[in-house]
Amino acid sequence: MKNQSLTYREALKIAISEAMRNDERVFLMGEDVGNYGGCYAVSKGLLEEFGADRIIDTPLSESGFVGAGIGAAIGGMRPIIEVMTVNFSLLALDQIVNNAATLRHMSGNQIGVPLVIRMATGAGKQLAAQHSHSLENWYAHVPGIKVLAPATVADARYMLSMALKDPDPVILFEHVMLYNDSAATPKPEDCPDMHQACVRKAGNDISLITYGGSLSKTLHAASELEKQGISAEVVDLRCLRPLDTQTLFKSVDKTHRMIVVDEGWRTGSLASEICALVAEHCFWSLDAPPSRVCSKEVPIPYPQHLERAATPQVAQVVEAALTLLNRDVT
Repeated sequence: MKNQSLTYREALKIAISEAMRNDERVFLMGEDVGNYGGCYAVSKGLLEEFGADRIIDTPLSESGFVGAGIGAAIGGMRPIIEVMTVNFSLLALDQIVNNAATLRHMSGNQIGVPLVIRMATGAGKQLAAQHSHSLENWYAHVPGIKVLAPATVADARYMLSMALKDPDPVILFEHVMLYNDSAATPKPEDCPDMHQACVRKAGNDISLITYGGSLSKTLHAASELEKQGISAEVVDLRCLRPLDTQTLFKSVDKTHRMIVVDEGWRTGSLASEICALVAEHCFWSLDAPPSRVCSKEVPIPYPQHLERAATPQVAQVVEAALTLLNRDVT
């Protein structure tokens, strides 16, 4: 019997509903998660199954409902907070950075905040400058929280349950271009521990390091490079804080060259941190400087052709790899 397929959004919905069935402390809260079924239809149908006490529509007040989620977590609940898009999370930065991330430290390990915050991120849907941010690195900068970027249907299905078992706050970044992606229905063994990076394609000539919505583009670039006789290894970081540096360094030590593909802006990017780490720890393995393919230093434009021009694309990754390998760029 042929294995059925599952979309990324369906995988998230199954993970949420499974968690709620298994643990009555789990509830979902956010804007339009109930009657509307979620901005990206992830929670469609959950209100009918679990009721308004556990699928809670909130006012347009990110600071208010993220704060309420933190309070619920302190009180013993296991909230899943949906922030519609990453730019809206800026209204809750005080709650996330000053409260959720610090309370265990400030209380001398007496208070934990076991909540999961889900938010859509990234560009590609023509949502213009205010709704196309890739700010994962902002949160990956902050001690006290864990930051996940599930890029596959398997990770969307199983990372959430792992995050709900963590005693501290976890943020899941769901790239907007992934919701319609589909794959064969995954099994638990298809999703490694949430802290672990994955080698999605083995290679010997160059390491392509990426995460989230850039994974499919990076794998496509690796396939294009293979046509030119270049063996590219693709590493999916999956967890942005804490980084799995062991997998990262092992790959660079093998290939001796590295490009980071990161939809964040180049200045102060996660790619910058990874390049610095590799320069510090793998210097003698490198045959070329660490390189980056990032979004242009502009607000993400609305027109589709300009949006594509502003964000990393397959051709840019291929060109960067050929340049690093001293090959002719066609």
